[in-house]
Amino acid sequence: MLSELSIVIQSAIAEAHALSAFELVAVLLALAYIFLVLRESLWCWPAAFLSTAIYTWLFWEVALLMESVLNVYYMFMAGYGYWAWRNASASSEKSIESWPIKRHIFLITATTGLSLLAGYCMANFTQADFPWLDAATTCFAIVTTWLVAQKILENWLYWIVIDAASIYLYLNKGFMLTSVLFMVYIGIAVAGYFSWTRTYQHDLRAR
Repeated sequence: MLSELSIVIQSAIAEAHALSAFELVAVLLALAYIFLVLRESLWCWPAAFLSTAIYTWLFWEVALLMESVLNVYYMFMAGYGYWAWRNASASSEKSIESWPIKRHIFLITATTGLSLLAGYCMANFTQADFPWLDAATTCFAIVTTWLVAQKILENWLYWIVIDAASIYLYLNKGFMLTSVLFMVYIGIAVAGYFSWTRTYQHDLRAR
């Protein structure tokens, strides 16, 4: 009996170490992605694809179902972002755009409604943990990733809120490295907003 218990414990420890190792790789690739985005480098998208492929599996393992689905979407968007940026740079570099407040209000309202619907479905028809928060971070991250691909300036402000909510989610599921990553993300999002603002204003003056 004791030997069987020991085998189970050792197996659990080995599995935890394996998850941590994969998490570390995903974190390093995610950091590479965000720094490359700041530099408006096309290579941010391959880094994003590999990172999100790992996170798709990790989140599925701990029953964060919407987060897992979100990362499948991230993989698709990594391909789309690479295509969009590459095609733009083939002729002229894709310019940063800024949306009026009314468009953002509409986007936030629509995404909140979608989040509530998804949260209700997750809470009542699945075994997902933190269904409402999971749904909200997922829905807003889906929209905001599209804003990044379109180079909408205000995407960084969305990410600040999404990352703050995600930290609570990941801490509760034991993803410590990922929680630290998202703390770093908040700082990068602030820096990214000011960096892209300078570029946007420079482009406006040059037109």
